[in-house]
Amino acid sequence: MTTLPGIWALTMRTPIGSIHADMTFTDSDGVLTGTAAGKAETVRLHDLHSEVTPHGEHVTWRQSITKPMRLNLDFDVVITGDTMQGHSRAGRLPKSTVTGTRHVP
Repeated sequence: MTTLPGIWALTMRTPIGSIHADMTFTDSDGVLTGTAAGKAETVRLHDLHSEVTPHGEHVTWRQSITKPMRLNLDFDVVITGDTMQGHSRAGRLPKSTVTGTRHVP
């Protein structure tokens, strides 16, 4: 059973500075979907997968952005409780550290 659904405050530490986004994940009858809302645009997530492991919930997804530049991003994070940690990668660029916390209503 996934613990992913909800709204997460995500931070990516990139070579050009930190980028913040609100990630919304939903589970509809076992099908995960999501969106990323950043300062400049909101985009759909693709290839969203989740697997519960002994070390936490391993989650991967892809997203394409056009601002501040056109990039295809791959994310790989682990969720433990209400925190997520991992990385994102855009093509051949170096990995960027990703951290996030679940918004508590």
